[in-house]
Amino acid sequence: MTPPIPTAPRFMTLPEIRRAARECLPRDHWNFGDGAAETESTKRRNRRHLDRLAIQQNVLVDVRQIDLTTTLLGVPLAWPVAVAPMGGLVLFNPEGDVEMARGAGRGQTLQWLSGATGWPVEDVAKVATAPQMFQLYAHGDHGWMGELLARVEAAGYKAIALTVDVQQYSRRERDVFNRFSPRQAMEIAPNPRGPLPNFQAGLTWADVDWLMKTTTLPVGLKGIMTVADARRAVDMGVKLIWVSNHGGRQLDHTQSTIEALSPIVDAVAGRADIMIDGGFNRGTDVIKALARGARVVAVGRTMLWGLAADGAAGVARVCEIMRDELKINMGLCGRTRIQDLTPDLIFRAD
Repeated sequence: MTPPIPTAPRFMTLPEIRRAARECLPRDHWNFGDGAAETESTKRRNRRHLDRLAIQQNVLVDVRQIDLTTTLLGVPLAWPVAVAPMGGLVLFNPEGDVEMARGAGRGQTLQWLSGATGWPVEDVAKVATAPQMFQLYAHGDHGWMGELLARVEAAGYKAIALTVDVQQYSRRERDVFNRFSPRQAMEIAPNPRGPLPNFQAGLTWADVDWLMKTTTLPVGLKGIMTVADARRAVDMGVKLIWVSNHGGRQLDHTQSTIEALSPIVDAVAGRADIMIDGGFNRGTDVIKALARGARVVAVGRTMLWGLAADGAAGVARVCEIMRDELKINMGLCGRTRIQDLTPDLIFRAD
């Protein structure tokens, strides 16, 4: 009896997943996910500076076995890519963060749950089959944050990363131009007690100190872009430095994350793990970041398009394709372990 012919995956490449997401999403939802601040210069710079870096081609190396495993904050990971925290996922799939958690599990990928999640942290944790960590926004005072942190710890999340680059909510002109309010689209009711103080605008290093004394979990800071801030953080005992410009969605005309990375790596000098996000959407992008000293790369929009195109299956397929790209291109540059991706592998070629 002839064995059945295996069914080909629905998607074979990452660009077709992006196209499928755009075709199925309402215009305003697409723009909310794809857009950035003001002129979107930071978003373009993230991508441009990745593209100008080249990978050294090394041959005649036995690359039959390639090991992608790594760790983050002591947590074992199958490969060095995480799902970046993203708010408003309900605009891209009815099950939002819960469906993203399912997809991350199927993709054997760490999920960072956004503090702007529309679901209780416990509900997302229940469906998770891969490690989870939590991105914290200071949307309330220390009492409010303390209660949330206790729930996050009890639900089994492995770490906390405080987002520090949203002192003000930026002007995201695609949404402004289209008179689109993500909050109204998600049907989030106004706070019945009236406007709350803008705690994000008042965040200081004293709040970082409070956070580290309040939670038992390792603490990271997301939104570090300067050597001075990185040094101060690790001097305080912060365990994760997250190099991020919010995907270009906050300060326009700032540095790309890949150009900010190397000086921060040198300044941290191994005293903390380093993550990065900002324009990373292919396996070769991951190689460039790891070679420059990042331990894990967080991927946002590409995972988002997988969620929009095909729910958890779409997220898992994004992971599968990116993992294949990473493994193939590591072999082509003559590297068999994540630890072998060193700075000498990358050079500017523009």
